[in-house]
Amino acid sequence: MDAKYNEIGTDYNSTRKADLFLTNKLIKHLSPRKNGIYLDIGCGTGNYTNELEKYGLRLIGIDPSEKMLEKARLKNSNVDWKLGTAENIELSDNSVDGVIGSLTIHHWTDLKKGFSELHRVLKPDGRIVIFTSTPKQMKGYWLNHYFPKMLEESIDQMPSIDKVEEAMTRSNIAIVEYEKYYIQPDLQDKFLYCGKQNPDLYFDEQIRNGISSFSSLANRTEVEQGLTNLKSDIDSGKINTIIDSYDNDLGDYLYIIGKKVSREHRQ
Repeated sequence: MDAKYNEIGTDYNSTRKADLFLTNKLIKHLSPRKNGIYLDIGCGTGNYTNELEKYGLRLIGIDPSEKMLEKARLKNSNVDWKLGTAENIELSDNSVDGVIGSLTIHHWTDLKKGFSELHRVLKPDGRIVIFTSTPKQMKGYWLNHYFPKMLEESIDQMPSIDKVEEAMTRSNIAIVEYEKYYIQPDLQDKFLYCGKQNPDLYFDEQIRNGISSFSSLANRTEVEQGLTNLKSDIDSGKINTIIDSYDNDLGDYLYIIGKKVSREHRQ
C-alpha cells in the first residue's frame, strides 16, 4: 500500500479534496466532543483530518506512505502525523476518543489485527466510523461496462461486509449502525465512482491518477479502449441506457459505525 500511494502521491491533493457532505457525515457518526483526541487511520494527505481539526478536535493522522505524510505536514502542523498502519499503531492503550477510516480498509493486510489495534487504542465506548464500499456495491457501478478487468481487481481487493463484521465483532467492536451513501452531483473528493453522474470526469488524467484503481490496478490498453468506448457512448447518448441498466438501491458506498465494547461486557 505504501509503495502504491507513494506513486500516486504527486497529484493526489489536486483531485482528492475533503467533501463537505462526507465530512459532515463523518462528524455526525463520530459524535465527537471538543478537545477530544481522534485518530484518522489511513489519513493520506490529511484532507479529512484537517477538516475535523477545524471543529476544535485534536487529531492524529496515521498513514503508511511517507510521501503522503510529507504533504500532510506542509498543510497543518497542528495535527500529529505518524508513519504506521492499522495493524501496528504506536499509540498507548485507551488513548483516543474515536477513529475515522475513509476508503482505507481494503488496503489493510489483516482486518482482524487492524480492528484489534483500533480497539486497543480506543477509550471505552469510543466510536469507529469506517467509510468504504462493498464488493456487492461495486458490482453495481456502471464502470464495470467499460473497465471490467480493472473493476474485477478492485472488487477482489475489497473485503465483504461479512468479513468486516466478523473482524469487528471478534475485535470486540460492536456495530452500531450502517448508512448507505449515494454519490452526490457536487462531490469534491474524486474517488473511484466520482463520475457516476458525470462520466466526462474520467477523461481527466489528473482525476484518474488520483484513483488507485486507475493508477495502479488498471491495464493501460483496457483504460484507453474503455475511454474510447465511453466517449462514443456519450456522443451517441447510449451512455444513459448503460447508466440506467446499473441503477440499484445498494448504495454506492457505506458508512459502518462501530463502538468499543469493554472486555468486561463481552458476550
